[in-house]
Amino acid sequence: MAPPSLLGSTDLWRPVAAARGGGWATAAALLLILASHLVVLLVRRRLRLRLRGGGRIAQPEAAVAPAPASASTGSASGIEGLVTEGDLRQLVGSLGLSAREPETQGWEHVISKSNDDVSYKAWCDKPTAGPPKYLSITTYERCSTEQLRDFYMDNEYRMEWDNTVTKHEQLQYDENSGVEVGRTIKKFPLLTPREYILAWRVWEADDKSFYCFIKECEHPLAARQRKFVRVRLLRSGWCIRKIPGRDACQITVLHHEDNGMNIEMAKLAFSKGIWSYICKMNNALRRYPQHRSPSLSILTMQKLMKKFPQDLEATDASLSASQNTAASVIPSTPTARTSPCKLPGKKSSRQMIASGLLLVGSIVCLSRGRSNLGAQLAMAFFLKKAFKQERESGSSTSRAKTDVHRCRR
Repeated sequence: MAPPSLLGSTDLWRPVAAARGGGWATAAALLLILASHLVVLLVRRRLRLRLRGGGRIAQPEAAVAPAPASASTGSASGIEGLVTEGDLRQLVGSLGLSAREPETQGWEHVISKSNDDVSYKAWCDKPTAGPPKYLSITTYERCSTEQLRDFYMDNEYRMEWDNTVTKHEQLQYDENSGVEVGRTIKKFPLLTPREYILAWRVWEADDKSFYCFIKECEHPLAARQRKFVRVRLLRSGWCIRKIPGRDACQITVLHHEDNGMNIEMAKLAFSKGIWSYICKMNNALRRYPQHRSPSLSILTMQKLMKKFPQDLEATDASLSASQNTAASVIPSTPTARTSPCKLPGKKSSRQMIASGLLLVGSIVCLSRGRSNLGAQLAMAFFLKKAFKQERESGSSTSRAKTDVHRCRR
């Protein structure tokens, strides 16, 4: 029986008024009111779930911004201003300054590994806000600069060896400026696929070194879709040069990306998975000469590639010297060398299972993008346990090496 304070009087439910139907009419009215409240609550709940599911309100396709207005000046294509020689100048200056002495420029060392085919060094710059920037230097033995350039720019071949790339399509290019625009879809574990709308240009210097600058953009042929997360920031540039006196070439990369992933999760994924990815990339590079005829990406790149500006030759020579110096910034050691297929160190099956569960838990918590207290506490717990386990594993390895050294003495 409902409380009197809500219904006014219990007489409403007595059968004496049944002859006139007053009691049943009141009951029906109350049920109608309750049903209307339930409908309102359900509608509000569905709206909240829709907003949370995408992380943000999806923009209607008609509201997609076209290419920037500055890109349409002086050209019928409207994209020639997306990547300019000013971007190239900034890239050359940044590569020369950062690659010379990364630690003195504020870069934090992340990884240094090598094997007989490839060596890789990476540093990280952590701004006060936003995702980190990465500087990397990769050296490939027995490889020409032209082969490495084509390998990096072959988007069709990338879909064969890189299982994160599910789709790539060319949207537009401008022969006068050399700018090309494309759309790429990447998938990540337990996350919504990411959509990249990118513009890039490639330059060739007289000494067969190559530069490329890539940045995010918008394009009228790439309407936003709810099933993808549009990457809102990507600035990446690289330089490929031959190493003097060796049958090898080197690529120096500056990369800054905000793909919507949790920053801590992105840093953890990079530090734990980048060497395995580099080994996979190296294996694909070695198979590339036996690949079929040049793809659409390579034919377009060769047609659009521009000459390196003459007034940047002096800065380019400085970069070449800095790259040769950077090769000795972190000397290779026996412990830094590993095979292309295996990472150094062995773990028991129990440790491997525990590490895998911790990593999956971290991914689930960090990728949800929610700000409630429970998610934050779970995220902190998983990360703390993961890093604690890694430190304990490292310290135990260090103690074992010390004990072996003492026994030998």
